[in-house]
Amino acid sequence: MGERAEGTGRATGPAASGPAPALLMIGAGALMGFTMLAVLIGRSEGVGLVALPPAKALARLEFRAEDQVDGSIALRDVADRHIVAWIRPGEDGFLRGTLRGLAQARQREGLGPEQPFSLTRYDDGRLALADEATGRRVPLEAFGPTNAGSFARLMPAPGAPATETR
Repeated sequence: MGERAEGTGRATGPAASGPAPALLMIGAGALMGFTMLAVLIGRSEGVGLVALPPAKALARLEFRAEDQVDGSIALRDVADRHIVAWIRPGEDGFLRGTLRGLAQARQREGLGPEQPFSLTRYDDGRLALADEATGRRVPLEAFGPTNAGSFARLMPAPGAPATETR
């Protein structure tokens, strides 16, 4: 009853206590070397990389985001100073959050709101938000069609007149 069973516990012998066999180490090193070489060749030759053809800009909106006393944000077109959209507190969370992130990046770099943000629509349907002051660019299609649509409504559809939204 008090005896311990033989053969349980740690394994003993030369394979368990000694270093890994030399062939195993050589094989692992060769595999790592081959992998690194394959990645180097693939990157230098462009193997497996997907490159989008350059898109042409169809429309561009330059605007400033102006904080209001009631917590809303007025988006004002730089060209003619009309208000493109009002973002009320609690509404348009993605749009508000994205602009807030860009504004905070400006503050961290000691920049003010003088330079406008730009929203660009490309001929392939993509939208991009840019802040030339900090060099940050936000490809809006990366956040899905619903979130990109919150910015798309700021720009009139091709051929449609611009309207003010409230």
